[in-house]
Amino acid sequence: MTGFLSPTHMALLLVALLILFGAKRLPELGRSLGSGMREFKHSIAGEAGGERATLAAVHEPEPEAHPTSAAEPAAVQPAFREPTADQAAADSGPPAAA
Repeated sequence: MTGFLSPTHMALLLVALLILFGAKRLPELGRSLGSGMREFKHSIAGEAGGERATLAAVHEPEPEAHPTSAAEPAAVQPAFREPTADQAAADSGPPAAA
């Protein structure tokens, strides 16, 4: 017993995996394990073209379509408008009897 995984241990592990998952699923599991390890390695290494660059681009605020300068304030519309004479006459109701 020279190490954790001797050839006997590896053979027993392979037999147990064959019994648990079957011969059809083992290559599929190996591929997914390998791609997961590769993706983890790339994320730890911090490659420039990886997820970090993509995430930084997503979180950058977009510039305004029509920015206003400090010298030119934006036009502010009043919250309340005075009614016109026609609207005031229509809203007052029927004329009072004298």
